[in-house]
Amino acid sequence: MLIHAPDSPCVSALAPSPNHGPRVGCDRPDMVVLHYTGAPQGGARAAWLADPGGEALRWLVDERSQVSAHYLVHEDGRIAQLVVEDRRAWHAGVASWRGAGDINSRSIGIEIVNLGHEAGLPAFPDAQVDAVIALCRDIVERHAIRPERVLAHSDVSPGRKVDPGERFPWERLARAGVGLWAPAADALAPRVFCEGDEGQPIRALQAMFAMFGYGLPITGVFDRPTRVVVEAFQRHWRQERVDGVVDGQTVATLRNLIALSGADKERP
Repeated sequence: MLIHAPDSPCVSALAPSPNHGPRVGCDRPDMVVLHYTGAPQGGARAAWLADPGGEALRWLVDERSQVSAHYLVHEDGRIAQLVVEDRRAWHAGVASWRGAGDINSRSIGIEIVNLGHEAGLPAFPDAQVDAVIALCRDIVERHAIRPERVLAHSDVSPGRKVDPGERFPWERLARAGVGLWAPAADALAPRVFCEGDEGQPIRALQAMFAMFGYGLPITGVFDRPTRVVVEAFQRHWRQERVDGVVDGQTVATLRNLIALSGADKERP
């Protein structure tokens, strides 16, 4: 499907991708999911390191990749639109949030050019971050997307994905009106929980993460799925230490975010 005109005035180029389909069970997007492009291993890696934006674009518009996003944001702030917003771009894969499993049908996907963790997670340039903010503000205003539904790929696919990573400036986006953020919480509670712990406190923690939106079974056992959810949460909302350990600051931040999102007032 050709893109006859950009959906957003932030777009500087059109680069249609064949990798999309109809949205299923959702009339319009109610989420934004942010990614980084990363870089592959093997023989193609050298080309990606030399030209990460160009190689990412070529991959996302190649029918063989079976991958796409609605937008690609280059390091210098240029934005290309790859898929029209009323179509289902193939960006999130196996993912869930607040009980919904087909995240691709519910979301706008934005790929941000960055070589990722395997290249040391380079900093996101200011021009690129400013472009992401402008694009997201336009999208959330047009589609009335709530702040708590501007998410990382790692939020909707914890353990499977880690992008856009703990160096992505989520607080800066929130200050500009994009996404949800809570000020750094004081670590008042000295007790910590980690993998292997069991009991009612773990059930309560799992229930809070599930209430906020993570797809986490409430088992009362701090198992690997719980740890990777904790790491995903920290990667987005407690970025200075991503260790999968639930300390007082992690709990306080989670409680603050639940209150800010209104999740504690919603009926299941």
